[in-house]
Amino acid sequence: MSTAMILLIIVVAVALFAVVIYNRLVEMRNRVKNAFAQINVQLTRRYDLIPNLVEAVKGYMKHERETLDAVIQARNSAVSGLQAAAADPSDPEAIKALAAAEKTLSGSLGRLFALSEAYPDLKANQNMMQLQEELASTENKVAFSRQAFNDSVLSYNNSREVFPNNFIASSLNFKAAEFLEIESDEKTQVPEVSF
Repeated sequence: MSTAMILLIIVVAVALFAVVIYNRLVEMRNRVKNAFAQINVQLTRRYDLIPNLVEAVKGYMKHERETLDAVIQARNSAVSGLQAAAADPSDPEAIKALAAAEKTLSGSLGRLFALSEAYPDLKANQNMMQLQEELASTENKVAFSRQAFNDSVLSYNNSREVFPNNFIASSLNFKAAEFLEIESDEKTQVPEVSF
């Protein structure tokens, strides 16, 4: 009788331990989703500003139609990537696709701003200056939101990979989450220095 009672206590303890681990993994996965929701808000704001920016420069940059079209196309691609990632922020492929689309969009916007330097009237346009300021502010908010998301992903991935959590995570299909890394080409290239 005492052996049966000891076995029952062990089984109940193991079951409770498994429930605690499962609940913790669910909590961590939900934190990842919440952190991505913050990115979603900021990127949506950014995407909403871009058509206004293109409209503001369209009158000044009549000969730069290819650049304007590239910005709009990159924006539309990024919107699609954001929608796919928002559907499941723990899907590594969706996050990678969003990061690639964001990199393309940042490059297109960089070319647009570089070209706008050649148009003094455009640089002095109050609407253009305000839109650039709003985009810069939004970029900062995106960076902070991305940092919080990546911190949540790190905590979640660590939690699902440690022993004994890894047994429950793998048996209940808790997939690894992907970091959102959006780096522009300018930040990844080594600057040339000459003396």
